[in-house]
Amino acid sequence: MSVQPTPVPPPPSRTLLQRAPDLLLWGGVFVLLAIAFGPAEIRKIPLLFSNSANMQEMGRGFTQPDFTDWRLYVSQMWLTVQIAIWGTSLAVLMAIPLGLLASRNITPAFIQMPVRRFLDIVRSAPDLVLGMIFLVAVGPGPLAGVMALAINTSGVLAKLFSEAVESIDKGPVEGVRATGAAKLHEINWGVIPQVAPLWTSYALYRFESNSRSATVLGLIGAGGIGQVLFDSLNAFAYSRTAAIVLVIIVAVSLIDMLSQAIRSRLL
Repeated sequence: MSVQPTPVPPPPSRTLLQRAPDLLLWGGVFVLLAIAFGPAEIRKIPLLFSNSANMQEMGRGFTQPDFTDWRLYVSQMWLTVQIAIWGTSLAVLMAIPLGLLASRNITPAFIQMPVRRFLDIVRSAPDLVLGMIFLVAVGPGPLAGVMALAINTSGVLAKLFSEAVESIDKGPVEGVRATGAAKLHEINWGVIPQVAPLWTSYALYRFESNSRSATVLGLIGAGGIGQVLFDSLNAFAYSRTAAIVLVIIVAVSLIDMLSQAIRSRLL
């Protein structure tokens, strides 16, 4: 006696009313793309191919990198990395208390809400704007880049840190509280051990990002390899520019490999 195979049920389907939110969402995205087509000058994309002579000249320079001043490039790249290290370290020191104060599950609303609004303001300031402000305050040099990265990154990390705290398991915190410990002890023994690996991962990721941002800050005089890159571009020295770009790529790749190794040990 043969066993009849069980018929495969039809795939689930949704009514038009159930699909309406998705259709509205994607329809809105396409409408925004259509509206932004003109202001974003997407119609100029053919110029990438019509100005082929200029692109070929740049391409020839990039195929023949000039490493004559490689010691200068490496030293300036190392300065850029040091700017990122200090900027990220100062940001972490500021983000830890701010992140705890912005956490809904351990801080009263009358403290948490103003701190969150303050973090919104800090995050909204671009690195270049902060860099210009600190250039006026301390003059051109690496310190302006360090402070710009520290302020902007502290707002980003504090938000990420607070979200990590809000997702913790309440059990360890309640266990510490049951011993009669103070609020600070609850944070120290119930919260920090749970979020420390994730906080470290966030900090390492921001360090990678800051290594690139520090390069851009060099364009406005905040120190590092960005200034050398800007000078070579202005001089249309595409061979030197190619060498500088290669140094940046190698440095960022090494930083990424290092941070991945550290994360794999912690997470």
